[in-house]
Order: sequence, then structure tokens, then C-alpha cells
Amino acid sequence: MNSLDFTFSGAQLVALPSGGLFWPERSVLIVSDLHLGKAARLLPFGGAQLPPYEARETLVRLSDDIEATGARHVICLGDSFDAPGVDMELPEPDRLHIAALQAGRDWTWIEGNHDPGPVSLGGTHVTELDLAPLVLRHIAQPEAKPQAQGEVSGHYHPKARIVLRGRSLTRRCFLLDSARLILPAYGTFTGGLRSDSTILCDLMAPEAYAILIGPTLARIPMPRGDVTSPLRPATAR
Repeated sequence: MNSLDFTFSGAQLVALPSGGLFWPERSVLIVSDLHLGKAARLLPFGGAQLPPYEARETLVRLSDDIEATGARHVICLGDSFDAPGVDMELPEPDRLHIAALQAGRDWTWIEGNHDPGPVSLGGTHVTELDLAPLVLRHIAQPEAKPQAQGEVSGHYHPKARIVLRGRSLTRRCFLLDSARLILPAYGTFTGGLRSDSTILCDLMAPEAYAILIGPTLARIPMPRGDVTSPLRPATAR
């Protein structure tokens, strides 16, 4: 499996090409910002015409990651659904797919700003989760200072723009410093915020780096403007 191993706050973690994060010691798969039901939510309001299979595609990707890692616990870091109540409006095949993924394993929904209330599906529903040495929540807390526990969050859908052989390339990415780890959006058609945005530059320490995801993974200093990079691929494992 193409992946990249790294250490964060004492935990040995694995970045997956899908944007998922695997914690082998605890057999935990962490994903963020699935935004299931986005196409269905936008359609009545004349929004962007997204393909109706976006939820199915996201769930198939999640199925593949669960099978590849053998995860016994799945944690969704918030904004799993694109709006409150969308979970109850998902097509029945998608609801059955989620139920099948939940069968035989622990499943935790962390609340996000798009889905602040409990969802109708099975699993545990929490505002944040303490799994020492990590604490997991939807949105990073800017006031949080480096401490014994590392913060794992999502929300910002980070992506990085680099220049490769004279061509501009944008890839979704993890962002990581000594205190914080921000996951990319896992869902299909979710968009993103560039790493050189004021919000992310203020949030992440100067020594932060990015893990670019896709067919190959690459670890580079967090781009805070156009970056020329050889994009050395990570070693597959």
C-alpha cells in the first residue's frame, strides 16, 4: 500500500493516499470532512450540479481503506454530512453501506460545524475524543499551546500549491507541526483552502510541513507561497 509513516506527539501514524490517517497501534482509521449528501443538498437551491454518486464514491474509498488497514475503530472528525438532517435523507443503499461498514467495529462520529447534532446512524457521537497521546476534534483551537497531547483536526480541507518543472500543481495535503495535525477533506468534491492562506499560516508553526496525497505521497515544508519542489515520492509500504 502506498503510504507514508510518521511520528506525531509520540504516536506512530500512517498517512494514506486517500487522505485517511491510520494509527496501527490502536487499529484506528481517522477520516475527516466526508460531506456526504452534498450533491443532494445543493440541487434544490440551484447550486453546483455535482454528480449524484459523490456519497457512493466516498463510501467506496472508505471501504477500501478499512479493508486495506484492517481497522477495528473508525473515527470521523466532523462534517461527515453536509448539513443537519442530511444523514436521514441519504439514499437507502448509502445508509446500508454505512451500516455494513460499522458492523463488527467501533465507530465514532465527532461533531462538526455542518453536522452539529447527533446523526441518525449507529455509532458513538461526541464533541471531541481524548485518545492519549492525541486529542481529536473537528476544528483546531488557535489558543491551544504545544502540550503533551497532540491535536488532530480537520475542517480546513488543506491543499498545497507547488511548481513542478515549471507547471503549477495543487494537491490535497495533511499539515503538521509539533502541536497540530490537520487532515485533508476525505469526501468527493469538497474543495479546499490553500496552505498559504492567512488562516493556516497563522495556525501552523513556521517549521510545519505538508504531506501531499494522491497516487504518490510526498513530504515537503508547508508551502506558504509558490514552492518549487522535486516531489520525491514517499517509500511505499
